Amino acid sequence: MDKELLTNSVISVLKQAGFTISSRCDIRPRSFDLISRRGDLLLLLKVLSNVDGLNERTATEIRRLSKHLLGRPLLVGEKTRDQHLERGAVYFRYGVPTVSFRTLVDYLMQGVPPLVYAAHGGLYVRIDGEFLRRMRVERGISLGELAADLGVSRRTVSKYETESMDTSIDVALRLEEIFDQELIQAVDIFAPLNMEESPEQIDDLILRHLADLGAQVFPISQAPFNAITRDEKMVVLTGVSKFSSSMVKKARLMSSLSSVTMTHSAVIVDGETKVERIEETALIERRELETMDSISDFADLVLEKQAR
Repeated sequence: MDKELLTNSVISVLKQAGFTISSRCDIRPRSFDLISRRGDLLLLLKVLSNVDGLNERTATEIRRLSKHLLGRPLLVGEKTRDQHLERGAVYFRYGVPTVSFRTLVDYLMQGVPPLVYAAHGGLYVRIDGEFLRRMRVERGISLGELAADLGVSRRTVSKYETESMDTSIDVALRLEEIFDQELIQAVDIFAPLNMEESPEQIDDLILRHLADLGAQVFPISQAPFNAITRDEKMVVLTGVSKFSSSMVKKARLMSSLSSVTMTHSAVIVDGETKVERIEETALIERRELETMDSISDFADLVLEKQAR
């Protein structure tokens, strides 16, 4: 399945699963292909036939965007190297959860979460260590006896119980056979991100002016907008550009993205424009920005132009 067909298939499944979907991001460079929402779950999706095509820089960008938009990154693909992605397994590409199309369908349409994840050396599962210990104690099985039955050390069994150490599929299945209980825990591909981020230098003079007004400005390099701007009132997908046909296209896309992410969008035009907004994206001239005294002035003007 090529990228175009795979992307259309992903969109179809998301719609059937009740997600609202943005317009496709067809502007390069881009770290994501589309954004979708269902309730409080916001997904930033990248679709690649071969997931090895996601490089570290792009992966870092989609994770940063997800963090600042309170979303979750997800890569959907078919293969890695010369192997197809296993159904029911989660891979991680530079920290971005990665699944096959079939795994996505199983989870979103059937409610069947993946149970296996890939790491160096093979496929692994996570077991409920606290439940394992309770079952072992209730049945009077010693650490040594269980270790011997599994073919592992007493220390390993202890780690299963106290540290929830992950294990191979064979060992996990043997444990479930011994206790006749489900011990394997599902992999949460939509778990909150744990990402440390150092403050990034703001090179663009217009974005720097926004920061001087009191906004939090997070520069973005692989999206239709140039930064995420935040203050106590709102989050704004912020572009900087001269007025052009390319800018109009980006503004329309930003409008769609802001609708799904429940944010606002604005382009600061380096020059003059008679247009107040493009769809829901406010257009603010640079000279208007330069007359502002605080970021609340910027937020108010964005809302005012969107209402016109």
